[in-house]
Amino acid sequence: MSEERHRDPLHGVTLEMMLTRLVEEYGWEELGRRIKIKCFTKDPSISSSLKFLRRTPWAREKVERLYLRSR
Repeated sequence: MSEERHRDPLHGVTLEMMLTRLVEEYGWEELGRRIKIKCFTKDPSISSSLKFLRRTPWAREKVERLYLRSR
């Protein structure tokens, strides 16, 4: 089981870490263009985006995919 976890590219990476890195790399404006969700385009912040992403699996998946592609 632990071997499987180590193969997971997101193992040990929190949603906050992913979002912070994406914002640093792309900025809110570009992030909102790449992933069209309102929390990235209307008065964006890490905390409000995290609240939305934790409650919205489809949006979180998009963030995870972009994070993995940008590594």
